[in-house]
Amino acid sequence: MKNVKKVMVLIFVLGFILTAGTVWAGQLVIKGSTTVLPIAQKTIEAFMKKNPDIKISLSGGGSSNGIKALVDGTTDVANASRFIKDKEIKKAVEKGVYPVPFACAYDSIIPVVHTDNTLSNITMAQLKDIYTGKIRNFKEIGGPDLKITVISRDTSSGTYETWEKKVMKKERVTPGASVMASNGAVVQAVSSNKHAIGYVGIGYLDNSVKALTADGIKGTEETTLSGQFPISRPLFMFTNGWPKGDTLKYINFVLNPEKGQKYVSESGYVKLY
Repeated sequence: MKNVKKVMVLIFVLGFILTAGTVWAGQLVIKGSTTVLPIAQKTIEAFMKKNPDIKISLSGGGSSNGIKALVDGTTDVANASRFIKDKEIKKAVEKGVYPVPFACAYDSIIPVVHTDNTLSNITMAQLKDIYTGKIRNFKEIGGPDLKITVISRDTSSGTYETWEKKVMKKERVTPGASVMASNGAVVQAVSSNKHAIGYVGIGYLDNSVKALTADGIKGTEETTLSGQFPISRPLFMFTNGWPKGDTLKYINFVLNPEKGQKYVSESGYVKLY
């Protein structure tokens, strides 16, 4: 985690050095992760207020779809809650696209249950057993006598892929799981079902769901930055090659400690610095 931070700080500094190039007004397109969506929404709103001649369109659809759009040339910035895969890099290079990553924030994926659920902590092993279908009732792990409804994310989601890697250890999620297309949909599903368990980015936590500690560790700014929380990760914005013009101007705004990074905190995520 520390090495990632050092590299991204270096990228941030280099970005400012390169802003001396030509900047032209126009329209930017940003697509991808629903996890990064709240950060993008707030930074775009603030950026366009300061730069009214630059218009930005934003859509979700998941990390994989954002990266695919970058490779296909239909977006200027791809938001992703995971790093780009080797096969995606290969496909991009074949099309003359050279993805450059910018870490824009840090996040933890938090297990959540209904607010009436008495469970407060869950182990990583228990999470895996629930999501593979081995544990089917909360009473098996010290919770209420309720059959578990498993809520997961679709496979195009970077959140799902991080969950698959860090929790599932590459095992498949039970076919009985209800699959949601966004973090917001998971919150809605869990908040309305006492039997449910799901997982969301830290920026989506609110009073409508109950956050669980994982292996006794609470997902906070401190445990996310340190990597102590077992399901923590950086969030990314990818561009095709080193960004230029308005794209570079926006990326630099997002990474600036005094500008865009304050909106990372307002979005509920963890700042880079």
